[in-house]
Amino acid sequence: MKVTIITVAYNSAGTIADTLASVEAQTYPDIEHIVIDGCSTDATVDIVHRHTHVARCVSEQDEGIYDAMNKGLSLATGDLVGFLNADDVLDGDQAVQHLVEAAAGGADVVYGDLVYVRADDLGRVIRHWRSGDFRSSRLRFGWMPPHPTFYVRRELLATVGGFDTSLSIAADYDFMLRCLCSPAVRAQHVPRVLVRMRAGGVSNASAASMLRKSAEDLRTIRKYAVGGWLTLAAKNLRKLPQFLIRE
Repeated sequence: MKVTIITVAYNSAGTIADTLASVEAQTYPDIEHIVIDGCSTDATVDIVHRHTHVARCVSEQDEGIYDAMNKGLSLATGDLVGFLNADDVLDGDQAVQHLVEAAAGGADVVYGDLVYVRADDLGRVIRHWRSGDFRSSRLRFGWMPPHPTFYVRRELLATVGGFDTSLSIAADYDFMLRCLCSPAVRAQHVPRVLVRMRAGGVSNASAASMLRKSAEDLRTIRKYAVGGWLTLAAKNLRKLPQFLIRE
């Protein structure tokens, strides 16, 4: 089974070397790593070119992160396709192996757990996202898996399509709901941490960003008929226990 990992980058010179190294270190042999760069003005592309495992690097103007993600999807040739942000890393050298083993039973979607770490210290965990098993009824209670651990079979991608670029922040949530609400979808949870994600990000950058994200989340929740305001509230409240988990 071939696995495509897509990394979208823009002026990511400070972090992308860690991202690339974590993919390069994987023990699973059949990985296609695609980097989509938005014409970075720093050393991002130079750093990417130093890593010979990268199958393809495209550096050109785009219309935002979700447009760049769609470019990556259009180039992916793997049986299983997912994303790794340019400031995140795979946790351990067998993360992809665990995903493949979970997909081997015929799952259309596989996903795992994730930890948020300090931006300046990948070893310092500040939040632990344990996703748990998928049941469609859980979507009404704001449940969702971590997008950086979410891998989809290419056959399902051909059915559901890519990211909705009319959304500026919540297109990843929209994409996952579209996959998980597909008829007879089979989703398999990998009960282990697969990704270390640096804390921060666009959705939490300001009060305006948080309000925009909530509006887009609510629009998405209603679009797939999985709830309303209570679902949105539950989705946000689910984050609180993640700060209390200790390993």
